[in-house]
Amino acid sequence: MSTIKKIGVLTSGGDAPGMNAAIRSVVRACIYYSKEVIGIYNGYDGLITGDFGALEARSVANILHRGGTILKSARSEEFRTEEGRKKAHQNLLEAEIDALVVIGGDGTFTGARIFGEEYAFPILGLPGTIDNDLYGTDTTIGYDTATNTALHAIDMIRDTAMSHNRLFFIEVMGRDAGFIAVRSGIAGGAAAIVIPEEKMSTDELIAKLQPGRDSKKASNLVVVAEGGKSGSAAEIAEQINDKFPHYETKVTILGHIQRGGSPSCYDRVLASRMGLAAVEGLDQGEQGKMVGIVHNQILYTPFKTAIETEKAINPESLRLSKIMSI
Repeated sequence: MSTIKKIGVLTSGGDAPGMNAAIRSVVRACIYYSKEVIGIYNGYDGLITGDFGALEARSVANILHRGGTILKSARSEEFRTEEGRKKAHQNLLEAEIDALVVIGGDGTFTGARIFGEEYAFPILGLPGTIDNDLYGTDTTIGYDTATNTALHAIDMIRDTAMSHNRLFFIEVMGRDAGFIAVRSGIAGGAAAIVIPEEKMSTDELIAKLQPGRDSKKASNLVVVAEGGKSGSAAEIAEQINDKFPHYETKVTILGHIQRGGSPSCYDRVLASRMGLAAVEGLDQGEQGKMVGIVHNQILYTPFKTAIETEKAINPESLRLSKIMSI
């Protein structure tokens, strides 16, 4: 019989659509298995300050469709210190919390790994990040919604681009990973996609745009992942602005709209499956791991592996994007 009777749940780092669906799943799975569940507010800061509150089935009613996180999120500098983690552990002991489910990205899991090892405390993580950059899961919670948000914006920008014979550079999120850029770029018919994983020179980008110029293409769109090796969308646009005088060059930065909004059907189901798997995994003795879904199967990947192993973009996606941009 499991010794875990009370589970705490928190969200940390950048918010992602579907976090509320994950919280809801953890809460209702706990209730199904006759466990208490405690919401921890404001991420790891809430662990340190003891900002806890009991959650019940009705506590998570009507949140499945909401973006953001009802538990709030924060990045905690104090939790990076031994003293901060000691306070957090003491608060967990006083609240008689037996295990944690943390929802977030690599920073969240780094803190969870250190804390779990220091105090032998059972923790499982749910990958809540729009960047899709965690190894051990095909997709992360929020990625599908963010990609669809980016695609919707790209479609609308194309209308303006075609009406005014413009070359648009559209910057999407993905400072260290180009998953959103590649997927939305393919679906949005981008002439070129610039990602952090591959440096693209000005000459290479011009070569990609040249066929459109030669065929008098009415508009061109370039999707750029923020912070890549090739520069920002604005920097790239400036570099090639004088190469295409027949285009009026414009830059659009999508920014944080990609984090917000109602989660997609896919993200709601993904988060629900992962939340249940976290509760069941803790019962089965899993700890210090991230819950993931690979080829539609639940997997538990150690935090260290999930964080440190590079998750590569599928080469077939890159090949597809190049062929479709002709």
